[in-house]
Amino acid sequence: MTQATRIVLATGNAGKVRELAGPLAAFGVEVLGLDVFPQVGEIEENGSSFEENALIKARAVTAATGLVSVADDSGIMVDALGGAPGVHSARYADDWESLPGESRDARNIRKMLHEMENIPASKRACRFVTCMAAVRPDGKELTVHGYWEGLLLQSPLGENGFGYDPIFFDPDLGKSAAQLSRDEKNARSHRGNALRTLLDRWADFMRG
Repeated sequence: MTQATRIVLATGNAGKVRELAGPLAAFGVEVLGLDVFPQVGEIEENGSSFEENALIKARAVTAATGLVSVADDSGIMVDALGGAPGVHSARYADDWESLPGESRDARNIRKMLHEMENIPASKRACRFVTCMAAVRPDGKELTVHGYWEGLLLQSPLGENGFGYDPIFFDPDLGKSAAQLSRDEKNARSHRGNALRTLLDRWADFMRG
């Protein structure tokens, strides 16, 4: 298999690799994860936007591997918090002490609910945002975005998903993100929307 038909997804998450590998197989592309390239190491995500962080990761992976790379950066933006936590979503509650046995996701949710406890339902609009960036060794770049509009719940609901899913409510479906099956979530989610846009533009991106 030639380098032109192999790409690197800038993650060590096997689930994310599978998510991209299936659709790209139709283009004759093999998707590899960062576990295949230990030389890449840690990449500091110090951008001020989802797009900057996705490009930082994709550029670093392409430079280290010589292959086309795809990276994404995602988070939740809450209107009542001025768009926070945004790019800091994963680290939102790092300044809070963990409760015994509490996961990072659970601590983030606890802080979010605390910050939003006096905000009425009419002002709890929020959205998940994803930027996916693809970079070629010749410097050609592509960025796409995906959004998922919703409302912030007042308490967690559902057992599926990860991150802020238990407190993100989809009004059209009448369910939290953590109550959706994988297929239901992919059909609605910010990542699913970004991935479909990326695939629509993939052939043009790889041409030339």
